Amino acid sequence: MAKPKLIRITTVPGSLGGLLKGQLKFMNHYFEVIGISSPGDSRSLSDVSKQEGIRVIPVEMTRKITPLKDLIAVWKLYRIFMEEKPIIVHTHTPKAGTLGMIAAYMARVPHRLHTVAGLPLLEAKGNKRKILDLVEKLTYRFSTEVYPNSFGLKEIILNNKYTNEGKLKVIGKGSSNGIDTDYFDPKLFSNDDKQALRKKFNIKPDDYVFIFVGRIVSDKGINELVSAFKDLTIQYANIKLLLVGAPEKKLDPILPENEDYIKKSDFIIEVGWQTDVRPFFSISNSLIFPSYREGFPNVVMQACAMGIPSVVTNINGCNELIRDKKNGLVIPVKNIPELKSAMVNIMCENDLESSNEIRQFMIDNYSRNYVHNEILLNYRSLIKEEV
Repeated sequence: MAKPKLIRITTVPGSLGGLLKGQLKFMNHYFEVIGISSPGDSRSLSDVSKQEGIRVIPVEMTRKITPLKDLIAVWKLYRIFMEEKPIIVHTHTPKAGTLGMIAAYMARVPHRLHTVAGLPLLEAKGNKRKILDLVEKLTYRFSTEVYPNSFGLKEIILNNKYTNEGKLKVIGKGSSNGIDTDYFDPKLFSNDDKQALRKKFNIKPDDYVFIFVGRIVSDKGINELVSAFKDLTIQYANIKLLLVGAPEKKLDPILPENEDYIKKSDFIIEVGWQTDVRPFFSISNSLIFPSYREGFPNVVMQACAMGIPSVVTNINGCNELIRDKKNGLVIPVKNIPELKSAMVNIMCENDLESSNEIRQFMIDNYSRNYVHNEILLNYRSLIKEEV
């Protein structure tokens, strides 16, 4: 008996092979999985095909509002669905969600699923916000189920009246793909490894290392982080701030004075974007993640899996992963005094959970295997048959 067809769509191959890494290969045991995204450039769709062991079909999709190109993409997706006859079409990322759900509706695909992993439109203003709100409602209108990847995100969707509660469901305990806790494991890094890396960046044995991992942009709270950290350097000589990530100067630049301070300060270590962030977590004492908005942040899951506590802002996803005063501290958004106080607290106090306890919470609730099986159970409940 042929396996039922499952089509998974993202706007670009980096999301298909990165955000959903391992999930498509897992689902291919139970479904005939087909991946669709734009062809890609630095990371191609064919790379995803090899990584996940699935068939892929390129469809050009843009991240911007491009009506003519979007209509062409909808038509191409519709024709693919009519030919392949999938039982489920499951989309991720905003543009792929809108185009994929409209095309799947036109093709009468029985189960049209869309995962929401964040709402960038919440920072938009004026007419742009009105257009993006309309597009979001259209995506949900043409879907049969919508999966916010955190409970906080579900509340935001309801508060903005994008759809009704009956169409919304959080799979498992949140997250789109979980965390590979075998890969993010502090035991993989020896003391010698850690000492060599600290020496490379001139980090002394008694230095306390704060780490930030992510885009070096304003809406990740970098301006607040630099301001708070700058004040701390006056009081504490043995601290370092490790910045792992690249700036986006055209889209969301940080303040020029903070950019200048980062480059000149002896207390801040910039390492840029890294394909493997684990070594940097292994030499750090705590994650500082003062973001303005998130879906379900992989960075916080990674820190927890590596056994280090986190300071996060009180936003959806972050405040579900971090239980205040247990595996980290939760603070208000855009609040420099609270951020500074939390950084002092997490550095100087010793009343949080142990590294092993922080890691075990992640294994029990958000491991990749757990999340994959929860998604599979949901698929099976939809099609009501053993696959």
